[in-house]
Amino acid sequence: MVEIEKLSDVCKLLGDKMRLTILSLLKERELCVYEIVELMQTSQPNVSQHMRKLKDGGLVKEAKKGQWVFYSLNINDKPYLNELFEHLPSQKEKVDAISCEQLDCCD
Repeated sequence: MVEIEKLSDVCKLLGDKMRLTILSLLKERELCVYEIVELMQTSQPNVSQHMRKLKDGGLVKEAKKGQWVFYSLNINDKPYLNELFEHLPSQKEKVDAISCEQLDCCD
């Protein structure tokens, strides 16, 4: 029963368009919170709220580098997500077009 509950929780997280888009962005590479804010065209508190839910759900992990927080996917222990991630539209062009240097953050 525990596995069904975990899977149900993951499905709830994936059911939100913003969170699914964030995961699609992170499929390309690790991103700092400000890169995600810029790519999603939303506020930092809004992104942080979604990132907290994704982290609590075990879908992303964070790494602090100085005062900056970087996020990356954490789905290696969830092989059932592999096919879903193969079907997510590529965000490579968007992610490649932005950087911390360009945003003047994370120095």
